[in-house]
Amino acid sequence: MTTLTENERNEIEDANRSGRPVIMLVHGLWLLSSSWDRWRARYEAAGYATVAPAWPDDPATVEEAREHPEAFAKKRVGQVTDHYLEAARTLSARPAVVGHSFGGLIAQKLAGEGVAAVTVAIDAAPYRGILPVPFSSLRSSSAVVAHPTNADRAVTLTIEQFMYGWANALDESEAAQLYEEFHVAAAGRPIFQDVAANLNPFTEIKVRTKAKDRGPMLLIAGQKDHTLPPSVIKAEYKKQRRNKAAVTEYVELPDRGHSLTIDHGWAEVADTALRFVQAHLPVTTQA
Repeated sequence: MTTLTENERNEIEDANRSGRPVIMLVHGLWLLSSSWDRWRARYEAAGYATVAPAWPDDPATVEEAREHPEAFAKKRVGQVTDHYLEAARTLSARPAVVGHSFGGLIAQKLAGEGVAAVTVAIDAAPYRGILPVPFSSLRSSSAVVAHPTNADRAVTLTIEQFMYGWANALDESEAAQLYEEFHVAAAGRPIFQDVAANLNPFTEIKVRTKAKDRGPMLLIAGQKDHTLPPSVIKAEYKKQRRNKAAVTEYVELPDRGHSLTIDHGWAEVADTALRFVQAHLPVTTQA
């Protein structure tokens, strides 16, 4: 049984008909797929088709999400990954996959399953085998894990929590604007899964980093990210670069926080990802 919505199926059909290479964008917690709208326009202008599936059962708009925050509850990383796997496998050719935060983790999981022609993971959540866990990450995640009942709930960040974990590299005015425009509730369960990943040998928070069909991969870190600091992304890079079947690169963007995909500097991040995609999946060829 498909988990894709009618809109998602239509987007995939349009991408398949276009004959263009496809970039699939994967958002993380506390955002909707519409947070990629500017990226999609930029990538389509560069000659790519784009698809941006939502997490299963996500509301369509920020307004709907705030009216029904319970819609986000109880989602698991495995369930969400399966949704994106279905989307990728419904495309007529392997897409480039670009993901942010938990979307960056899912992007790496998709790469490990061989469905990505090229992968860009931006400030990606860690997975089993990634250590250490910096204090700022623990403080950011405490908004969820400090209360065990949040595991089965949807959690909305306060503006203060958002400013620490997401917008610490921004002024207060822009932080407040992003909170109002983009922030929605998120499932607590993936945070609990991630925190326990190194203690649970059966965790869903695993990545097949040595898969021979993984494809080229770029990991992007924001220098000032509190939620997922460069030390986390460097640890992911060190693990991924052991894969000798494909190139693995790391880029650290100065003075950027976790909001880097949606704030005033989003285009720099989008273009950094695009250059890597163009090098490995140019618009003149299909994967």
